[in-house]
Amino acid sequence: MKRSFVDRRTFLSMGASAAALSLTCPVPLAAQSLPADELTALSLHEAAARVRSRAVSPVELTKACLARIERYDTKINAFITVSAELALSQARAAEQEISRGRWLGPLHGIPLALKDNIDTAGIHTTAASDVFRDRVPAKDAEVVRRLKSAGAVILGKLNMWEFAGSPESAWGPVHNPWALEYEAGGSSSGSGAALAAEFCFGTLGTDTGGSIRFPAHCCGVVGLKPTYGLVSNTGVIPLRESQDHVGPLARSVLDTALMLQSMAGYDPSWAGSAHTQPPDYVAALRENKKSFGLGIPRAGCFEMLDTEVAQLVAAALQTMSTIGTIRSERVVVPQYLDIEGPLGVETLAYHAPLFAKAAELYRPVWRNELASELGKCVSGVEYLNALHALQDARRRAAEIFPEGVGLLVLPTWKRLPVTIAERQKTWPPADFAEQMSNTLPFDVLGLPALSLPCGYTKNGLPVGVQIVGRPFAEAQVFAFAHAYEQATQWHLRKPNM
Repeated sequence: MKRSFVDRRTFLSMGASAAALSLTCPVPLAAQSLPADELTALSLHEAAARVRSRAVSPVELTKACLARIERYDTKINAFITVSAELALSQARAAEQEISRGRWLGPLHGIPLALKDNIDTAGIHTTAASDVFRDRVPAKDAEVVRRLKSAGAVILGKLNMWEFAGSPESAWGPVHNPWALEYEAGGSSSGSGAALAAEFCFGTLGTDTGGSIRFPAHCCGVVGLKPTYGLVSNTGVIPLRESQDHVGPLARSVLDTALMLQSMAGYDPSWAGSAHTQPPDYVAALRENKKSFGLGIPRAGCFEMLDTEVAQLVAAALQTMSTIGTIRSERVVVPQYLDIEGPLGVETLAYHAPLFAKAAELYRPVWRNELASELGKCVSGVEYLNALHALQDARRRAAEIFPEGVGLLVLPTWKRLPVTIAERQKTWPPADFAEQMSNTLPFDVLGLPALSLPCGYTKNGLPVGVQIVGRPFAEAQVFAFAHAYEQATQWHLRKPNM
């Protein structure tokens, strides 16, 4: 049976002709004459509005995205697999449904792309590793099933750090569209870069210690790590099951909210799923922001910052203080380092049988790290104690918010992106714990945490600010982030491709 995908490199080498990408859908002449780069530059909600009104067709959007991937991804390396044939088939089906009056919602006919550790039926899912180079799942991850049910078009699978654990990929590094010699963040590197490069309208990433928010910071996009249990992990290759989160990335807060709306909700097939009914995230954007008390965790989270990060986040806080009310600057964010060590056994439990059979297929950095960890011993008692401590921390997560404080604001990442060569030279870096100190605690606590752009350095690199909410308070996080975004419009900047 012929597979409905082509490898990214094969796709790029095919040199798809203009005839192959010609528009075949019956749409108004004005829409047909719109340049492909203007189509891909639309926000998700703008594209959705045009699709719904039939000013633009899903096929036209999909072909525009495929053309842009072909043109630019030789430089960015955001995709591992481009499922061009399947994407066009899904787009044609969406077009037919919409023409019959069966519009499913804002993701219907919208091209998205997925991190390559999220299972997709019939499409390679490799986790950027030679260990899984030939792995083709028979079943979609639950989150993919939900996106397809919402009518989304899946363009393909995105490059990442190998198994989400080390800054190497069997397909080579992802380059930052803002400066090609720089990293795009990790581990969801392709998820951030594909958005900044306007290859698609939304992506999925995973976050165990900051791997959605770090690429959002590096690439100048919006990334949300949702509350643990809100979005299903079923069908996702794990890094650390008790801390893994699947979440959306997009070019605006509204677009990110639209994606989460289709992803969130109880999944009976996953033991970690929360019995909760997601609210209307888009309607929540209209909430009164002045009622949101802000907490600033100065101690720890604002220490040892890069100078430009400190300056840009300080300016963001000044703007935010006109939107909400700063009620405390003495919030303390615990680091939970005593929990982290024993929980690493979850990674080893998944990789031990793979490592025993094919250690040579891992990239050097991850192979050496696994070999080192496999030589250590974590007792069942130590693991259970750490797991119980994690669960207790989540039960008490709201306690880090002082009275009157509903949202925390802090730098997403303490450092600026580094060059790809520097990132791969030494791993982990000497100050790794310090670098992770603003993101990892919220994976332990399972709190919703969103990164969005708050400015750009003198060299033109993006910087992100992070907004963290109480458990299942994504609506409030979105509302405040959207208000800040509209007041600054940093998200409208684009890299020079």
